[in-house]
Amino acid sequence: MANGIIVIDKPQDWTSHDVVGRCRRLFHERRVGHAGTLDPMATGVLPVFVGRATRAVEFASESGKEYIAGLKLGIITDTQDTTGTVLEQRPVQSGREQLEEALNAFRGEILQIPPMYSALKVKGQKLYELARKGVEVERKPRPVTIHALEVLEQTGEDAYLLRVACSKGTYVRTLCHDIGQRLGCGGTMCSLRRTWAAGFGLESAVSLEALAEAAGRGEAEALLRPVDAYFSTYPALTVDARREKAARNGAAFPQRGADGTYRVYGPEGEFLLLGRLQDGCMTTIKSFFEV
Repeated sequence: MANGIIVIDKPQDWTSHDVVGRCRRLFHERRVGHAGTLDPMATGVLPVFVGRATRAVEFASESGKEYIAGLKLGIITDTQDTTGTVLEQRPVQSGREQLEEALNAFRGEILQIPPMYSALKVKGQKLYELARKGVEVERKPRPVTIHALEVLEQTGEDAYLLRVACSKGTYVRTLCHDIGQRLGCGGTMCSLRRTWAAGFGLESAVSLEALAEAAGRGEAEALLRPVDAYFSTYPALTVDARREKAARNGAAFPQRGADGTYRVYGPEGEFLLLGRLQDGCMTTIKSFFEV
């Protein structure tokens, strides 16, 4: 039975759900999830969790992300990217120097108004469903953090590549739109490649074609990383059979050690759980053993 994490280099025009569906078929496993949705036009790092590893998705989804984004100045679209309808075109009188200066206003914690073309819900209805009906509703600004923002290169007339490192919940296309608004000429996102998510970079990613070829050889599971590797920053702790039994029953158990979060293993080396040790008592944060 397949259990573990694989980092997929998501191809353009695929939804994140499409990738999950493909992985379900290739691994012959129904329990498959992903961390951090990518829009169809985006490519790059999509961590996919298989089998018992799906229990770790909630931890991975909280982490920061990094992107290479294409910014095209002088164009405003309804989706804030080039997949949408052009609403307005304006002359561009700003060069790279003015763009670099404008970026200063977007570093650190900022407020973003989520785009109408997003999966956020208002009164139980997704915003993009309302947008497709021509309905626009008020959205409250949300705080996000831009950890890094820089111009990498100019790729064409009024077109640039930006590196963006940001917190969960950041809309990079909205960032591109807002940068264009600050410059007074408008702007839209023309490409997006995620280079880092959930602690994984592009160097760890494999294509769906490579996964399919491995599956054809019966070697797909060899591409999976063990789920405990995701928690490798936490110290490991091996417990005896008595404590293992308590852990499998969902009970806290006495344990010596410094307070903190631990990877807990059974006497046979099986990864049991991520646990919190406090005042000599180990409690389960999340279990990962086979039930």
